[in-house]
Amino acid sequence: MTWRLRLHGVGNASAVELGSAMATLERDGEPWLTVDCGGEGLTAFLAHYGRMPEALFVTHNHLDHIGGFERLFVDHYFDEARRGKVRLYVPAPIVPLLHQRVADYPNVLAEGGVNFWDAFQLIPVSGHFWHRGLRMEVFATRHHWPDSSFGLRLRGSAIWTGDTRPIPEMLAKYADAGELIAHDCALEGNPSHSGIEDLEREYPRALLERCLLYHYGSREEGDALAARGYRVGRPGEVVDLADPTAAQAPFD
Repeated sequence: MTWRLRLHGVGNASAVELGSAMATLERDGEPWLTVDCGGEGLTAFLAHYGRMPEALFVTHNHLDHIGGFERLFVDHYFDEARRGKVRLYVPAPIVPLLHQRVADYPNVLAEGGVNFWDAFQLIPVSGHFWHRGLRMEVFATRHHWPDSSFGLRLRGSAIWTGDTRPIPEMLAKYADAGELIAHDCALEGNPSHSGIEDLEREYPRALLERCLLYHYGSREEGDALAARGYRVGRPGEVVDLADPTAAQAPFD
């Protein structure tokens, strides 16, 4: 069994040419679980797979990470075979805000009679959830406001931090099995995002060597991070992953 991480986009909200930060965990070349649903990222997903995602995890509710939801709704609602079957794993604290930002609109169809969530299977999650027989872990990150952004772990294989400041205490717990760590990082940090000097100050060298940096501001910025000796994610890049050591459902 082969596991990979496909980067649909690696940019911040202003770096349209890099695509919105979004990725898919692949198993044997097929999309297994997608992280976030930005507009440019969804376009890249469609261009590669030729179909919409069928299972997503949402890290937080800034529009560069959820701006593709209206397209996702239209595609799945009007396909009776897929309507209500798209799994959306959403950390419970951010469900109300996700509803306000993408679903709380009078008459999602002009004709009425339709709820936004009719197109999806919404699954609120907390510390972990089960997806296709494997236990996924969820942890809080530091982005903008407490309990507003969350990361994802497939134990032994990959970590996706989502947007965050440095989180050494979380990674000490959730990145202790050799995982690749896809981490928010730009040249300069700010109150909501990590800069490379923030990571160098907060993380040991061994952890930095496992990081794949994304959510930077331009191709030139990515090149500058790479010139400092770091692994930098690029749009469309596919990264080989170790086989997961996550717990398996006994009945799967």
